[in-house]
Amino acid sequence: MSTKYRFRDKYRIQLREKDHLPPHVHLTGGGLDVLICLQLVEPMRGHAPAAVLREALEWIRAHQTELLEEWKRWHP
Repeated sequence: MSTKYRFRDKYRIQLREKDHLPPHVHLTGGGLDVLICLQLVEPMRGHAPAAVLREALEWIRAHQTELLEEWKRWHP
């Protein structure tokens, strides 16, 4: 598991080496585990407060290319 971004003292965006398709990251912390699709940059499963989700999605959009490249390295 690789934490890519930490924010608001308790939330993290994680990319996991051993995970399932489709390509996604996890928004975790504070009791959350939201799966966010890397191709569409939208939640696939789980819920988070609107402001937390908005910040996470903005960061993922800004780093989408590098996150997808890393996913492909770990999941050929």
